[in-house]
Order: sequence, then C-alpha cells, then structure tokens
Amino acid sequence: MIDKLEMFMAVARAGHFGRAAKTLGITQPTLSAGIKQLEDQLGVTLILRGSRFGGLTPEGQRALHWAQRIVADTQQLRAEMHGTGAELSGQIRLAAIPSALTWAARLAAQMRKSHPNVRVTILSRTSLEILDMMEAHDIDAGLTYLDNEPLGDVVVEPIYIETPVAVTRADTPLAARPDMAWSDFDGLAMCLLTADMQGRRIIDAHFQNSGVTPDVRLESNSTVVLARTVQETGWVTILSWDLATFLCAGTALKIIPITPQSLGQSVGLAAPRRASETPVLTALMAAAAHIATSKSPVTPSIKPA
Repeated sequence: MIDKLEMFMAVARAGHFGRAAKTLGITQPTLSAGIKQLEDQLGVTLILRGSRFGGLTPEGQRALHWAQRIVADTQQLRAEMHGTGAELSGQIRLAAIPSALTWAARLAAQMRKSHPNVRVTILSRTSLEILDMMEAHDIDAGLTYLDNEPLGDVVVEPIYIETPVAVTRADTPLAARPDMAWSDFDGLAMCLLTADMQGRRIIDAHFQNSGVTPDVRLESNSTVVLARTVQETGWVTILSWDLATFLCAGTALKIIPITPQSLGQSVGLAAPRRASETPVLTALMAAAAHIATSKSPVTPSIKPA
C-alpha cells in the first residue's frame, strides 16, 4: 500500500495526474490505476475527477494527512535499517534558502566526507516553503532562518550568522566607498529578492527603520540573476556576505560592507523532531555542527564610525 500512498501524495502535491506521474517515473495510466486501487482498498473516493484533476474530496483531505504520516514513518524505518550497518547509506532531501546555498553545499560535502554512501539532494526554496515541505515530509531537513518565523516542532543546529552586504559594479562611483549605511540606499537603483523571500523582508525592515525608499527596478528569487543584473547594469543589490564572496569572485563586482553592522540573522539546520532521531539525520546534524565550529569565511571588517 505504501507505493499507492506515495502516488496519492504525488497527485495531491502536483494537482495534476500527468505531472505527478512524471515525478514518480511512471505512466499516467499506471498512476490512475494505483489511485483507483487505493480508493477501492479504503472504500472512499479520494480525488475529484472530471476531464482533469478536481481536487481532493473531504475524505481525501483526511487521508492525505494519514498518508504523509505513514509514508514518513516508513521512510524513517528504512533510514534506521540503512543505519544499522557499518556504513550509513540512504538519501537526504535538503531545502535551503537562497542565501544559504553555499552553506548547503558545504554541509553536503561534509556529509559526503564522513558518510560517502549517503546521497544528498539540495533544493532552493523560501523559508515558508521549507516549513511546508517539512510538514508534508517532502524534505528531510531545511537550512533556513531560525529566529524570525515559528518553526514548529523541530530540532535545530545553528550554523552561522548572516551578514548583509551591498554589491555593485566596480566601475561605479559607489564602489569607491569603504562602507555604506542603510540610509545611503535611499533612491538608489536596485535589484532585490522577491517579496516572498524572508531575506527580502529582513532587508525591507532595515529600509523602513532608516526611512529609506530604494528604487527597486528588478526582483528575482534567484541570487544569480541579481548578481548578473548588477554586472550588466551597475545597479546595487544586497546579498549575504558568504554568497556575495562566492558570486563576485573573478567578476567586475565590488562588495561594500553595510554599517553599523547589525547582530544579523541566525541560519541553521532544522529537522522534524521525530525524524531527527534516524541515523542519517543524526549524522546530518553532526555535520552541521562540524561546519559551524570550523573556520568560516571572513566577515567584512567594519571601521568604527
């Protein structure tokens, strides 16, 4: 029945039989037959059907909650069985906020170094999407902000404090400045993250506190798009220090520290409390603790005002 529950969850997640079948690597007739078998076993209709997917029935909504729990328990059992041997194996599904993607890569590398048989998948998602995906058991853990929004019943491993910096092209007058204050962004042509990103909401709070109204000419949920746009236009963006050093390396971009340097946002690994007890996730938490205590990238030096 587990495979049928996974089919049902895929359809509910995709809202489309064809897309769900593609994600599962099966044909649409096979998927439809599996859902029908599940409905026959449970004695209820789970999905409203017409010429296309019509949503879940009330019984389907309740069944989805149970399906997520049952599949998650099954995945936990598999993970524990994989962890009973001398070497850990299995799959880690990790989602990270865009500003933490370089740290997600470090985390995967550390995990691979300690446990070479564990495979890792990394997705870029907003902080709210990460919470929803953990609740739906679509990921095993998330690399996200730990302070700003309620995380629910999770265990966390803080990794680093995020430091915002300005990025502009090296040939602009702004690039000659040793640092910037938040008030200096007033009226500047900028490209920033989209409003659904918590990183953007944090930036907007700094602007509001400083009475700043920047001229935001482009928004994107991709930090690569932001860096490339700055390179093409000479505008300004704001990125985390670690991500900025990675994206600006070998380019005609200049990083400018923002002063006064705020305390910053805590970013770390979060995982559902129950699932965190599996050997693979326990190892992932240990890898997060290792990279948190190892030498981290140099943060910008701020001169006293």
